[in-house]
Amino acid sequence: MTRKEISLLLVGVMAVSIVGCATRLVDFTIISTKNIDLSRGADFKRGTTRIQGEDKVSIIIFIPTGTPNIKQAIDKAIQSVPGAVALLDGVVTSKGWYIPYIYGESSFVVEGTPLIDPKLTCTAQLPSNYIVSKLDKKGKVIETKYVTKDEFELTKKRIGTRKVVEKLG
Repeated sequence: MTRKEISLLLVGVMAVSIVGCATRLVDFTIISTKNIDLSRGADFKRGTTRIQGEDKVSIIIFIPTGTPNIKQAIDKAIQSVPGAVALLDGVVTSKGWYIPYIYGESSFVVEGTPLIDPKLTCTAQLPSNYIVSKLDKKGKVIETKYVTKDEFELTKKRIGTRKVVEKLG
């Protein structure tokens, strides 16, 4: 056999030995790992985009570094959206690939549309759209306070517009 044939044979053996698959485990209508007050269900909002969470472990040589966990994948997906309490109309998939005696990965992936509880989202209002900060000579913030628009304009005139860094709002 020539070198070219041996190289081609080795590449073929490597390509065949790489194993990977994805298995759809379950489709769900609603899934959550959190306690949900369903009596307030009418107040919940459906998210506009699908989200995904994944829990993954590595396989080094032939030894796994842990066990992937579906609960962790669900938690990661739910926590990626503020106020989310569950996932709707989704799927749980098991994925994995492995190059024998070298490296591989095994994971659970959860994908769905978030169900959002508006009471849990950040709805805090700022006291004002204007903030004034005092700095020391090194530029480190000493004090920060919210001010009215009139106080902001007065401060701006007093110190000059060169030093006014930012107006919020």
